[in-house]
Amino acid sequence: MVEQAATDDATLVAQAASGSEHAFRTLYRAYVRPVYWLAHRLVGNASDAEDVTQETFLVAWRKLPGLELAGESLLPWLVTVCRFQAANRIRTQRRDRENTAAAVDDSIPSTVNVEQQVIDTEFADRILREVEGLSPLDRDIFRLCATEGYAYQAAAEELGIAHGVVRNRLSRIRTRLRTVAKEST
Repeated sequence: MVEQAATDDATLVAQAASGSEHAFRTLYRAYVRPVYWLAHRLVGNASDAEDVTQETFLVAWRKLPGLELAGESLLPWLVTVCRFQAANRIRTQRRDRENTAAAVDDSIPSTVNVEQQVIDTEFADRILREVEGLSPLDRDIFRLCATEGYAYQAAAEELGIAHGVVRNRLSRIRTRLRTVAKEST
């Protein structure tokens, strides 16, 4: 099952690079939430996080034709793109504030905080490692419910297992990821 997921990302990347909008939409649905979470953590507000997320996927769409997927998942590459897009947005906003002499918005950092970026990268890596350490079934449940937005019953039907199994396993997965998140802060 692990190799299938890796093959799926590699196959979808190749198809999207060839112009398949369906393949790109599938990748988008699979990774939009983790990218948004990271963007929100980097820029600090929902509106900018949405913009950074969209900019990340726009860059992805343009760069997929030249991308050779190095790992099993597209997520690490998307995280890197997201970090650069967030840094660009922060710099642009700082420049705009300086040029217009507008009031400083305390919720947006005035400079790129390298230490915070390292912490955020480590946080994303810890979450990614934790997800990769899950059993194949748990990874599938997490992917369907947490990243693709499936309801418990829909995920259960997709995986051919009982609704209660999905609910219970997802609860344990979320608890495990919350623990990792708390340890990171």
